[in-house]
Amino acid sequence: MIYPKLFIPGPTPVAEDTLAAMGQPQVGHRTPEFSELWADVTAGLEKVLGAGKVFLFSNPATGVWEAAVRNTVKKRCLNLVNGAFSSKWHTVTDACGLACDALKKPWGKAVHVEDVDEALASGKYDAVTLVHNETSTGVMSPLREIADLVSGKYPDVFLHVDAVSSMMGTEIKVDEWRLDTCFASVQKAWALPAGFAVCAVSDRTLERSAEMQRKGYFLDFMVYENYYKKQQTPSTPSIPHMYGLQKILKDIEQEGLAARFKRHQSMAATAQAWADRHGQELFPEAGYESPTITAIRNVRGWDVNRLYEDLEELGYRMDRGYGKLRGEAFRIAHMGAVMPEDLDVFLKTFDHALDDEGEA
Repeated sequence: MIYPKLFIPGPTPVAEDTLAAMGQPQVGHRTPEFSELWADVTAGLEKVLGAGKVFLFSNPATGVWEAAVRNTVKKRCLNLVNGAFSSKWHTVTDACGLACDALKKPWGKAVHVEDVDEALASGKYDAVTLVHNETSTGVMSPLREIADLVSGKYPDVFLHVDAVSSMMGTEIKVDEWRLDTCFASVQKAWALPAGFAVCAVSDRTLERSAEMQRKGYFLDFMVYENYYKKQQTPSTPSIPHMYGLQKILKDIEQEGLAARFKRHQSMAATAQAWADRHGQELFPEAGYESPTITAIRNVRGWDVNRLYEDLEELGYRMDRGYGKLRGEAFRIAHMGAVMPEDLDVFLKTFDHALDDEGEA
């Protein structure tokens, strides 16, 4: 079977040499050779994220949503909600039995510093969660500005950041920006198969975690901290993903972080210009467009389901819009292993499908 090339927001394409790297022989996870692999990968992650400590999770970031709040929320959590995934994080926080409130913004709008300031001024909260790049809408909220507010004006509040579709597609400096957790699954801009996550954790998060009760075992940061000191993971990890990360980190070093981020921004500009040429509108609030996902408001009423079928026949998998946005706002992903020339070919193929349907 020939699988279509992916231009969806995740999973994203994985390069052949990355897949080959993941196919290396298994090693025992309590052996010196594993600790060498762990140390190499962890050091690389801490370097590119500007983080003092990064934990490795053999589960998607959904699990880290739960870990972040279970390990820190004593009083009440503020979940910043402006799309499907930030809404799910609120659902997870509530399902953990923690007191929480959702600060809701319309889909397509960013979370602004003023929104956060007004809510935290109540004094009710000791933690806040932010989805940096809302994958469902293609909106990137101003993380640096929000982080400066929280750390500067509300230093007792923990800031937890879901960077699932932004990490390695745009600049994030964990320690400098004083983020308490910052995490991502690897199937987006990291360009790896799904099923693994990385999480930077601040020292004060670990201090808080040591005080917390009834946080379970599997997602207890203190358990991860104990094994971090041994250069191991608490349970048997996905070693193929670690080999893959080792390969991706070498690729990132070769490309350069600045060049990588510039590539993503350039592809975003290409996708945005393509939408404009076709008389479509961008779904995100102006000035807060994602560098990794372009969400396009379908003002021209294209038959997205028909285009999906046509593009599949031409060898591509497109996105039709997430959840309630299906058909109303479709997304074009351009991150990770996707190169500008790949995007150019996809958009030309999309044009061909539009011509065939008389939509151009």
